[in-house]
Amino acid sequence: MVTMAPHRSLRLLLASGVTATTLVCLPAQAAGDDGSPSVLTIAVSQSVDSLSPFLAQRLVSTTIHRLTYEYLTNYDVKDARTIPGLATAWKPSADKLTWTYTIRDDSRWSDGKPATAEDAAWTFNKMMTDEDAATANGSFTANFRKVTAPDPRTLVIELKKPQATMTALDVPIVPKHVWEKVGDFSKFNNDKQFPIVGNGPFVITDHKVDQYVKLRPNKHFWRGAPKFDELVLRYYKDGDAAVAALRKGEVSFVPNLTPAQAASLRSTAGIKVNDAPGRRFYALATNPGARAQDGKRFGTGHPALLDPQVRKALFLAVDRKAIVDKVFQGHAVEGAGYIPPRFDRYFWKPEGSQERAYDPAGAERILDAAGYRRNAAGKRAGKDGRPLDFRILCHATDPNDKAVGKYLQEWWSDLGIGLKVDCLDNVSDPWMKGDYDLAFDGWSVNPDPDFVLSIHTCAALPATPKDTGATDNFICDRQYDALYARQAAEYDPAKRAGIVKQLQSRLYDTGYMNVMAYPNAVEAYRTDHIASIRTMPEAAGNLWGQDGYWSWWSAEPAAAGDGEDAGSPTGVWLVIGPAALILLAVGVWTAVRRRSTADDRE
Repeated sequence: MVTMAPHRSLRLLLASGVTATTLVCLPAQAAGDDGSPSVLTIAVSQSVDSLSPFLAQRLVSTTIHRLTYEYLTNYDVKDARTIPGLATAWKPSADKLTWTYTIRDDSRWSDGKPATAEDAAWTFNKMMTDEDAATANGSFTANFRKVTAPDPRTLVIELKKPQATMTALDVPIVPKHVWEKVGDFSKFNNDKQFPIVGNGPFVITDHKVDQYVKLRPNKHFWRGAPKFDELVLRYYKDGDAAVAALRKGEVSFVPNLTPAQAASLRSTAGIKVNDAPGRRFYALATNPGARAQDGKRFGTGHPALLDPQVRKALFLAVDRKAIVDKVFQGHAVEGAGYIPPRFDRYFWKPEGSQERAYDPAGAERILDAAGYRRNAAGKRAGKDGRPLDFRILCHATDPNDKAVGKYLQEWWSDLGIGLKVDCLDNVSDPWMKGDYDLAFDGWSVNPDPDFVLSIHTCAALPATPKDTGATDNFICDRQYDALYARQAAEYDPAKRAGIVKQLQSRLYDTGYMNVMAYPNAVEAYRTDHIASIRTMPEAAGNLWGQDGYWSWWSAEPAAAGDGEDAGSPTGVWLVIGPAALILLAVGVWTAVRRRSTADDRE
């Protein structure tokens, strides 16, 4: 007989090799009652790309790293202002080229050893001297001249030129005594030995690819240990299966709900739906001709997309309002610039003649004038005779991609342009190989926008076609790079915000990125599992993918019987051999639910 803790999914039992069995569920127990461990289970639709903070870029991975490693500074849960993290204070020199950080004396690694300035200095120096260690966050250290730790409580960073992100260095600090033993940082995924040593509120205790990541509270955490005994991120490929698991009490929380899912859950007792302005954008990315820093081009991108007139025409033939109204059903804001309106200091949108509003007739005229004439069959082709037939990478697990893909096929077909929607479980491989024409894209934006802007610089390109860079979709534009360098060196908040808006304006004009919408954070949790939890910002904020660790660190387990209605039971699953078939509880379940990754970007 095999038993499992509350909230764990049925799929894991079936994957364990037990076949000739009957599955039964014991009577419901709320998390943590009767002295049993309280388990907070989060359904995720994205696969972990790496548990190494030097490599990870996907949202699920960076969320895990925010829970397990401290950064020098953090973001306040109320308004995202900079607050202490591993550093309790910081001070620049008069010329702002030397920054001195005071490292707290009450932070300890989960193995009991003190976290010191030497750990931070080693982390940054490794990123400065090993290009593989700079894969995920190298933009933060590219301008560092020297990093030292004169004593355990003092970190000194010397810069080549002023850098505006010195109070927003979103880099996980790792323990030197563990990571100095690592050889090849390009291949080390940090997923072979558990528990993983960290100094954040949680400690990673186990990981099974495309199944789960398990964490336990770090009892040494200086701010105080989390309230739940275990945190589990359980992987679901199918969003409806995740919602069904929420209804049954097999999971505690589900993010990224569709409008239909959210509507159905609002009427379900014991489940609370959170619908708040999000920190993500949803975009259409164009392959600008995949290239590496060594000048070599690669991939199979359609050459017509190198023509700005073609990109402009495609831009004009996308009805953003229809996408917000019909696909997101109002749970989003129409897209424009690269930074969502939630970050009002940096939010930008085009005005006047710069705006590319929905204008299919205008798109027709642009294509005609650019020489992309229709043939007898009504199909457009370039001067080389190659038809304008494009491919778009679609995340198989994202219903929004599929729905928008159908609209694009309809709108662009009217222009004489063909579109094949390639919905894949893993879009990352063809994406990084440059084997795409267009792709559905999306990133979470931090309160400081530097990182999400850096992924479109020439410096973010891979060193060679065989390498992995930090680039999003191979954009390399010298005018954009010049603006990026200016904002990175501008300490005046108002002036910097103005330059960030110019950056977005330039990206908009190139047509490589068409930001179609800013989706809301639509998510739900069981009130009989979670008694209280903090959103960020506290007023109308999100729970999943925060700019800190506040939601899961603050979550408090509900006592037995808490919640408006216990709903379907959270139980303990038993696997019983056929010789001992006994029905012990209210339900027998045998369905296998599909799970995998949404595989979207950070």
